Parts: sequence; structure tokens; C-alpha cells
Amino acid sequence: MKFPKLHTLKEIANIISTEYVGADDFPVFGMNEIHVVEPGDIVFVDHPKYYDKALESAATIVLINKKVDCPDGKALLISDDPFRDFNKLTLHFKPFEASNDSIASTAKIGKNTVIQPNSFIGNNVTIGDNCIIHSNVSIYDDAIIGNNVTIHSGTVLGASAFYYKNRPEGYDQLQSGGRVIIKDNVDIGALCTIDRGVTGDTTIGEGSKLDNQIQIGHDTLIGKKCLIASQTGIAGCVVVEDEVTIWGQVGVKSGITIAKGTVLYAQSGLGHSTKPNATYFGSPAIEARDKFKEMAYLRQIPEILKKLKNK
Repeated sequence: MKFPKLHTLKEIANIISTEYVGADDFPVFGMNEIHVVEPGDIVFVDHPKYYDKALESAATIVLINKKVDCPDGKALLISDDPFRDFNKLTLHFKPFEASNDSIASTAKIGKNTVIQPNSFIGNNVTIGDNCIIHSNVSIYDDAIIGNNVTIHSGTVLGASAFYYKNRPEGYDQLQSGGRVIIKDNVDIGALCTIDRGVTGDTTIGEGSKLDNQIQIGHDTLIGKKCLIASQTGIAGCVVVEDEVTIWGQVGVKSGITIAKGTVLYAQSGLGHSTKPNATYFGSPAIEARDKFKEMAYLRQIPEILKKLKNK
């Protein structure tokens, strides 16, 4: 998430009332999670296990809960609770904006686009040309919809990320300030839910087709010409490359990459990255030909036991 204008390290420290290490005018352009940071971004870290990863990342400002040696060319924000202060920054730069209209006045709707009754189009949403938004669709703030997109009834674009910190008093949610981006020629079925990024974008690539009742987690990237069948759940921060086919009731773990041309058979549970153009089945999923061999061997067990008994 990039800020509307350049800020200095001192200005950011004043917003969240923290100490800092670095020049007062050290430039700060935005804030992001570790997997999408760029120079000029703030990244937060609150566990020693991940200190080195954050300090060595592309981020040039590290919001951290311990005074450590500051790497050359970087700056530190020293906080007793980086998770809390990262949330403060998100809410400062991306506060919730209420809307009193079904289609917000700041939304931009393209030519020949039809929005059916009872749909909600939030603040700063952009929808391209020749789209059909069916009834009872909710498109939250800042979403970007391309041209020739169809979205069926009951779908929600832009709900908050399922991302929590376990505290003694209960779960504390990481605030979501990112967006949902739907590229051209995408079809989205009924009752789908696509969560916004925490600081970046959740993206559905050009020409991809989603069936009904699909969940896409925060910051996940779906490539071009993917087919995803009903009741599939894809967790956050997954990269699905181009021309992937995912059949019904598949579950996908967070943070993995589904390589180009992968096929996942129905009811599989995928917990690891895949190889290009390979087919997977099972839970946990393995390559389908190996799974089918395993199943064939298992079917032979009763006959083997019967033979052993008769000896």
C-alpha cells in the first residue's frame, strides 16, 4: 500500500508514537507485508525468528519490537507492539469510509455496464466496460474491475483478510487496507468471496473463470485462464499461475505456488507447491498417478489377507 504522498520517518513515528533510528527526513513511501515489500516500504516484525528476514528484506523501514543494529541504508521504528502500530498506520491511511448510497458517488462505471438492483458498489471502485453485476453483489471500497466481467448474485469482493494475532484477551485482527483487482474477461459465479489484500492486492487474472461458492484469501494471485470449480477454498498469499484447473471442493494451504498448467482433482487438499503441468489428487495431495497406484495397492489388501489366512 503506497501512501498518497511521501512521508518522513519522523512523521510516521509521530503517528504511532514510537522511537526511531534513522534520519528525521528518511523517506517513507508506503507499507507492505514481507512478501510484497519494496524500497521505501515499512514492514513489521514482532518475533525474533523473523528479525533477519525483515531486516534483510527489500523494505527500507522496519517496525520492530527490539533495538537492533540498523542495516546500512535502512531505518527502524522501535515499538513495544509492532502488530498494533502497523494497524494504526493502516487505519490512519486507509480509514473506513461509510457510504449512504448503493453506488458510491466516487465509483466509476464504464460504458454499457449493467448493475442489477440491490447491489452495493463502494467508494473509489472502478468497473470497466460491458460488465454485468447481478443483484445482491457487494463490491467493497477501492476494487478495480476490468472490461467484460460478469459477477453473479451474492458474491462479495473485498472483505477483510482472515489474519489474527492471538492475545490473552482474544484474537486481534490485522486490518486490511489492500484491494481486489479483477482483470478483463473474468466470470465469477454466485456466492463467491474474494478477500482484499492486507496491504497489497488480491488479483484474478485475465480470462479466468470461477464457479459458485469459491473462497479466495487475501493477497492471493490467480493467473490467466484459470478454471476453479465450486466449493474450492484458497488461503491467503497463494500464487496460482496461468492455466491452472482446480476441481470442486479443493483446499489450498497459504503461501504456496501452484505452477502453470497444474490440475488439482476434486476434494484434494494441497499443502505444497506443485510442478508445472502436473496433476495432483488426494489429501494430502500427491501426483495423481502415484495416488492411483497407492489406491490400487490398498484395494489388494483384503485379498492378500484372505490368502494369508488360508495358508
